Amino acid sequence: MLFRNKATFLCLLGGLLASTACRQDMHNQPRYKPFASTDFFGDGRSERPTIADTVARGQLHINQARYTGKIDGKDVDAFPIQIARADIERGQQRFNIYCSPCHGRLGNGHGMIVARGLRQPPSYLDQRLVDAPVGHFFDVMTNGYGAMYSYASRVAVDDRWRIAAYIRALQLSQGAVPTPAGGSK
Repeated sequence: MLFRNKATFLCLLGGLLASTACRQDMHNQPRYKPFASTDFFGDGRSERPTIADTVARGQLHINQARYTGKIDGKDVDAFPIQIARADIERGQQRFNIYCSPCHGRLGNGHGMIVARGLRQPPSYLDQRLVDAPVGHFFDVMTNGYGAMYSYASRVAVDDRWRIAAYIRALQLSQGAVPTPAGGSK
């Protein structure tokens, strides 16, 4: 026999079989790159144009107040979703994750970023924020304001409302009483 022992033969046979299995067919599948030209479609495009007046599933935002915090460009002063105790607890949890590093756990503006020498954010106990409508807090979380960037991609819409409810609870727990309808005294 050409091979002196079975072990050498089996190793060589296994290597030969393994090398034939290394094909790139599954790895290199035919595909079209987005926006690249192709002759597959008559118009030379690799993708199909979107159909007019269609909305992706889950993206139909009919309730303007719920998704923008505004009605006709003005901040809303009532919550567009129902707020229960569980919602405020969820708002506290989200506040502690996303807001407390800057605003502090009490909302007084003494978060850990201030201890590290960065600019101090406003306290939620400032009278202008006590008097601000709840839509203002939602809008700031959605679009950012000053040094604060947008949290729209990080915090879900209803969770932003829950955080706003928790901010109101923080203000009330520390003796701040908002004036009716978010107006000034």
